[in-house]
Amino acid sequence: MEEVEGISRLREEVARLHQELVRAGLVVWTGGNVSGRVPGRDLFVIKPSGVSYDELTAADLVLCDLDGNVVPGSEGCERAPSSDTAAHAYVYRHMPEVGGVVHTHSTHAVAWAARGEAIPCVITAMADEFGGPIPVGPLAIIGDDSIGRGIVDTLRGHRSRAVLMQGHGPFTIGVSAQEAVKAAVMLEDAARTVHVARQGGNIQELPAEMIDRLYDRYQNVYGQQTDDRR
Repeated sequence: MEEVEGISRLREEVARLHQELVRAGLVVWTGGNVSGRVPGRDLFVIKPSGVSYDELTAADLVLCDLDGNVVPGSEGCERAPSSDTAAHAYVYRHMPEVGGVVHTHSTHAVAWAARGEAIPCVITAMADEFGGPIPVGPLAIIGDDSIGRGIVDTLRGHRSRAVLMQGHGPFTIGVSAQEAVKAAVMLEDAARTVHVARQGGNIQELPAEMIDRLYDRYQNVYGQQTDDRR
C-alpha cells in the first residue's frame, strides 16, 4: 500500500510539473516531457506520447521499468509512453543519483543546440545553477537509447544539469523531477540572456575561480537549505 501511495504521489507531482513547462513557455503542442523516478524502485513515470498538455492527468502517466518497458497492469499502461522513454531509462540506469529527467523545446536553448554551440558561462546565475558552461551533446537518433547515451556521456562528471543535444534540444536532470524542471527553466533563461548579450558585442566568460566560488556558495550556503533554493 505504501508503494502504491508513493507512485500515486509521484504521478500527481509529475503531472503538475508538465504544466510548469507550459507556464514557462518551454514546450509547444505535445512536444517535451517530464519523468520522475519512483524512490527506492527501478521504476519511473513519464508522459504518454502525443497527449495534449491540456488533457494530461496523473492517471495518463505511464509507469516503466528501467529498460523502458511499460509495467503491465499499471495505471496508464494502455497508453504508449513518450518517444524519449528509452533515453530517460538509459539515464536512470547509468546515473542512479538522478531522480528526474526533462526534455523541452524551449526556443533559445534549441537555437544553441541547432548551432551545436555550448552556452558560455558569462553570468553569475549560470555559475550558481550549472557550475560553468552548458555543454553540447552529440547528434543522436530519436526513439532508441542513443540520446540517453549522449546525455550520460556528456553530463557524467560534469557539474551542469543541462545538456544541449545537437540538432535536437535541451535535456535536464535533477535529484528530483522538480529540480530537473527548475534546471530547464533556468537553462532557457540563460540561453536567452546570453543570446541577447552577444547581439550587443563581445561577451566575457567568468573566471574559473569565480565560477567555482559562486557554484559552491549557491549549492551549499545560499537560501534556506531546502531542495528549492531560489
